[in-house]
Amino acid sequence: MGKGGKSDGSNVEEENMAAWLVSINTLKIQPFKLPPLGPYDVRVRMKAVGICGSDVHYLKTLRCADFVVKEPMVIGHECAGVIEEIGSSVKDLVPGDRVALEPGISCWRCTQCKEGRYNLCPDMKFFATPPVHGSLANQVVHPADLCFKLPENVSLEEGAMCEPLSVGVHACRRANIGPETNVLVMGAGPIGLVTMLAARAFGAPRIVIVDVDDSRLSVAKELGADEIIKVSINIQDVEGEVESIQKAMGGGVDVSFDCAGFNKTMTTALTATRAGGKVCLVGMGHHEMTVPLTPAAAREVDVVGIFRYKNTWPLCLEFLRSGKIDVKPLITHRFGFSQKEVEEAFETSARGGNAIKVMFNL
Repeated sequence: MGKGGKSDGSNVEEENMAAWLVSINTLKIQPFKLPPLGPYDVRVRMKAVGICGSDVHYLKTLRCADFVVKEPMVIGHECAGVIEEIGSSVKDLVPGDRVALEPGISCWRCTQCKEGRYNLCPDMKFFATPPVHGSLANQVVHPADLCFKLPENVSLEEGAMCEPLSVGVHACRRANIGPETNVLVMGAGPIGLVTMLAARAFGAPRIVIVDVDDSRLSVAKELGADEIIKVSINIQDVEGEVESIQKAMGGGVDVSFDCAGFNKTMTTALTATRAGGKVCLVGMGHHEMTVPLTPAAAREVDVVGIFRYKNTWPLCLEFLRSGKIDVKPLITHRFGFSQKEVEEAFETSARGGNAIKVMFNL
C-alpha cells in the first residue's frame, strides 16, 4: 500500500483473476496483476460488469473498427464495484463506497482535452480497447476522479448500466433534445433503447422507434416508445417506410438517431427528418455508406456524429436516482464469474434473440 493509502483491511495478497481474450472465440479466466496504486487511484472490487456489443466483436474477430487485439487482453468496460483501497491523495472516496466507473482515461494535455472534449483525446486509455486491459476482473485500479459514488437507491447493476446509458445521454446532448423535439430512433438494440430512454428523460414528447425485429420492438413499446414500426432490410422499401414513420409521428421528425449505422438506416433517417432537423449517427454498422446527402443538405438537415461520451456519469446517476430513467428492464440475463459462465454469457449476448443486456455478478 502506498504511503498514506487507506484500505478496508481485506487481504490484498489474494490472486486477482480476470477474463482474458486470448484468441478468436476464446476467453480464459487467468491471473491479472494489478498496477501499483498511485496517489490519486483507487482499487475497486468489481461487482457488476455488463457485456457490450464491442466486447462480442473483439471475441469474434479480435478487432473493432481500427482497434486490433494483438496480444491477450482483459475484456469488459461497463462496470461498477466497491472501493477496497484508496491512494494517499484521494479525498472524496473511502473504502466501502459503491461506485460506477467511467472507463476512459484521457491525457488532459491535448487540445481536445483542454477544450473539454476529452472523449476525442488521441491518447485515450479505455478499458478493453487494445492494448488497454478491461474490467471483467475481481479487482481493478482506476483513477478516483473516474469513479462516481452511487446514490443509496441505485444498485451496482444500475451503476454498470451508466456506461451504455452515457452513449444515449451524450447523443441527446449533441442533438439538443428537449420538450419540443419529436424523436425517431433507428434500431431497438441496447443502444437504441438507452437513447430512447435518454431522449424521454431530456423531455422529448413523442418518440417513434423502428427495427427489423418484433421482439425488440415489443421491448421498446414496454419501455415507453409512443409508436413502433417494423421495417425491412431492403433499401427499396425506404420510401414507403418513411411515409409510415411520418404518419406515426403525426408531425415532423425533428431529430433522428441512427443507432444501427447502415446504408438503409441512415438513408431512412436523412429522408424522414424534417427540413432544418438533425440526424445523429450513433451506430457504426458500416464503415462507409452511400446515402442521399445532397437532398438532405438542400433541406438543411444537420448530420452530427458522436464518439462515446463526456461528463455524463453525474447526470446518468441523477436520472437513475430520481426514477426518470429505469434501466433495470434492460438487464435480461445474469451470470457469475466462472470459466463456464463467462463462456455461456458471451454466447448468450452474441446470439441476441431476447438478450438485451447480459450482466456478470462478481
